[in-house]
Amino acid sequence: MKATSTRTKLKSRQTDRKSRFIFGGVIAIILVITPFLFYLYKYAPADSNVWETSLITIRSGGFTTVQGFMHQLISKATFVLITTLWFITSRDWWKWAILVPLIMFLFQLSGVVNYQIDYIDKFDFWYALPVITPVIIILIWISHELNKVVGDLDLKDEIEDELERYNQQ
Repeated sequence: MKATSTRTKLKSRQTDRKSRFIFGGVIAIILVITPFLFYLYKYAPADSNVWETSLITIRSGGFTTVQGFMHQLISKATFVLITTLWFITSRDWWKWAILVPLIMFLFQLSGVVNYQIDYIDKFDFWYALPVITPVIIILIWISHELNKVVGDLDLKDEIEDELERYNQQ
């Protein structure tokens, strides 16, 4: 019976490590891809107001060309992605300070998408806060849940290591 419980524990630990490895790998791949995402706008036509692809039609909105619109959209979305990953994966006490640039990037992204706004890249914290508050709440919840899971896995590993040392004595 002792061998079975040890096997079960080892299998459980391997699964935890495997899921951590996969999660870390996905984040690493996203971070490696971001420079390439940043330059996707170059594939948009530089001399047109409309870009028709097989999937969607993209209009330049308030920008002079589709390429200008795509440059702004992709650059803001890339910064939102990187800052969100940083916030979600950070375990430091100061991680809440990351919300300040994240709010700024989200507000700028909303300005790009809503082309009727005249002040793209002009950031006013008080105007952005009511718009971004639900996003902040969701990010805090996701980060809290991820930290609980990671903390539980770390504690589980420590307990299993201690039990193995105890059983070896």
